[in-house]
Amino acid sequence: MRVALVGLGDIGLSAHLPALQRHPAIELVQLVDPDPERRAAVAELDVQVAAEFEADVDGVVLATPPWVTPELTVSYAQAGLFVLAEKPVATSMEAARIYDKLEPAERGRVQVGLTYRHDPAIGQLATWIANGTLGETVLVRAHIYDEPYRPDDAEHTARITATLEHGSPVVHEGAHVFDWLTHLLGGRPTAVDDRWAVRTRAGLPAPNLTGARLSYPGGHQALVEFGWFTAALPRCEISVLGDRGLAVLDGFTFALTLTTAEGEKVVRFPGDRMTRCFDRQLDRFVALHNGVPAEPSLDDGIAALQTAQLVAGRAE
Repeated sequence: MRVALVGLGDIGLSAHLPALQRHPAIELVQLVDPDPERRAAVAELDVQVAAEFEADVDGVVLATPPWVTPELTVSYAQAGLFVLAEKPVATSMEAARIYDKLEPAERGRVQVGLTYRHDPAIGQLATWIANGTLGETVLVRAHIYDEPYRPDDAEHTARITATLEHGSPVVHEGAHVFDWLTHLLGGRPTAVDDRWAVRTRAGLPAPNLTGARLSYPGGHQALVEFGWFTAALPRCEISVLGDRGLAVLDGFTFALTLTTAEGEKVVRFPGDRMTRCFDRQLDRFVALHNGVPAEPSLDDGIAALQTAQLVAGRAE
């Protein structure tokens, strides 16, 4: 599969590019970014580098900001290309309406970069919930904290501030979490029962701490918190509690700890989380090119965005 990478920011260079270079079924044909400094950073690689996409390829990986991604996704899918688009698929449901332009076959060529859905830890959690290891009904607590405030890092501060102009952390981090919860708890939430938001200092474009309580099919409940831009970060983890057991997912390593009446066990998976998930994501992208339905699909990405927007309190 001949592929171009569009977007050479942090996630593009640190995760997508190495995964594309590693994958045995992918030929990386072109690297694209309008920023000359970013293009210069990859100039020594044996790959064509350009300011604008112009390659003859089968597919495109979009590591672009979510306020740029929708228009590019539609354009490339309509051109007959397979598209792996970074999450979230847009910054609002209003912005996501552009996807209505796509015909069913074009929508089917779009895979959403909800990368960590592919981790075996998520599959193991789903199994424990489905087979009753934890109990018939569970309470999920998701504490997702990232992007610490670094007063001495002007570039990082400017980047996160600019991202907040396009929505609170729940829009960006919630794309992953609400996709996981739908996958784990048997469907989309039946209700957003309450929500809250806090700006920890004046002048931020959006609240940098956000949370909610949601109901899911089968009586399951979820308490979610998302936070950026504090000098110290609470522990990032997801816990699933039922009357028979407790499972805790470490938010950085994805190691699982299961505690039941029989005792405690820790489940770890080979390699680091980022490497295995981005590799598995590209396995799915190649499979999409070979006729297997997209996973996660564009519909999955839009569903996660809709829940995030409900929590953010901006739903119509």
